[in-house]
Amino acid sequence: MSEIKKVQNSALGPEALGVYVHVPFCAKTCDYCAFYQVSPTAPMVRQYLDGVARETALIEWIRPVDTVFWGGGTPGLLAPADLRKLGETVKARFGGVPAEWTVELAPASVTEARLAVLRELGVNRISTGAQSFQPDLLAALGRPHTREQILRAYERIRAAGFANVNIDLMFALPGQDEAAWLGDVREAVALAPDHISTYCLTFEEDTALWVKLSEGKVKLDPEREAQLYEKTWEQLDAAGYAQYEISNFARPGHACVHNLNTWRMQEWIGLGPSAASQYAGWRGTNIADLVAWDKKLGRGERATEDRTALTPELLLEDSLVFGLRMNEGVDLAALRLGHPRAPWAAVNQLAERLAAEGLATLRDDRLVLTLRGRLIADAIGTEVMSAMEEKVSL
Repeated sequence: MSEIKKVQNSALGPEALGVYVHVPFCAKTCDYCAFYQVSPTAPMVRQYLDGVARETALIEWIRPVDTVFWGGGTPGLLAPADLRKLGETVKARFGGVPAEWTVELAPASVTEARLAVLRELGVNRISTGAQSFQPDLLAALGRPHTREQILRAYERIRAAGFANVNIDLMFALPGQDEAAWLGDVREAVALAPDHISTYCLTFEEDTALWVKLSEGKVKLDPEREAQLYEKTWEQLDAAGYAQYEISNFARPGHACVHNLNTWRMQEWIGLGPSAASQYAGWRGTNIADLVAWDKKLGRGERATEDRTALTPELLLEDSLVFGLRMNEGVDLAALRLGHPRAPWAAVNQLAERLAAEGLATLRDDRLVLTLRGRLIADAIGTEVMSAMEEKVSL
């Protein structure tokens, strides 16, 4: 067993294997979105489906897949027959139906025919990106759906028999005050989904919102964002949705296992242009270009660039950064066992300081961020990376 495998097994328990499939098609680019996407044509869809088949054939599938997640883009832009072909292609490679299989569907793309195909394939979790129920805010985001389409989509998803449904919401939007945001949260709760994800709007470079920010048409307001975080957590907790990660809330038994495994630094394989992988000792991202991705696959090569070796040090750093975003925190004793020669003096000093400042609790060697700490989790993550710079040879 390699050193990397030993580290993962000792620090994180039995390994899980996930598959992420990036479907790069969108009818329209939302103003905030920086994910790779193209407007589909029939030849492009065929090229994509054939490419995924070639890509799966180039991978050594050393064990069964536990979770699958289809994102995008908009997977629901694929026709039912194309959804079936994509599903059968990946099922043939990863050894049957996984325990959790999520597909993202934009509200406007939800049809009975698509849902029927997904059910037949074995998909058991649907995530729909509502973002807001208010027409003005949807327009501000460039979202191509209406409140009525959200409600109709949710009704169809439930009628099709899906018992695990997530709704995505977004806050700190231009023109959105506290009352409008909490109104969106209440509308989502009233639908009674099993899972709710709430994301603070971020301004990614090369997006329409980034341009508006640079032109002064919209402004950042960290204090307001912190207030909305706290109000959201209070309201969802009162409604029976337990927070398990800064942006994610679930009813008992409905946390997203695929994402949990990712945050715990388990392994996953990315399929499709721009999909990321962490597998077999390396991490990398596929070329974010459908044509270039397909050409490389046609030569019998994985279309992965920016490959990075998964050193024990890198895995430890990411286990701390992403682990602290989860309400369960991180088990320092387990990580110390797997990484005995890491810069633990600096990590321990940081943990003790976070606890002394009321930003975390440190009990029985488990470090968990407090509410105050979760509000500045990104800044704490930066401090973790600074502590890890005090490297010694592993």
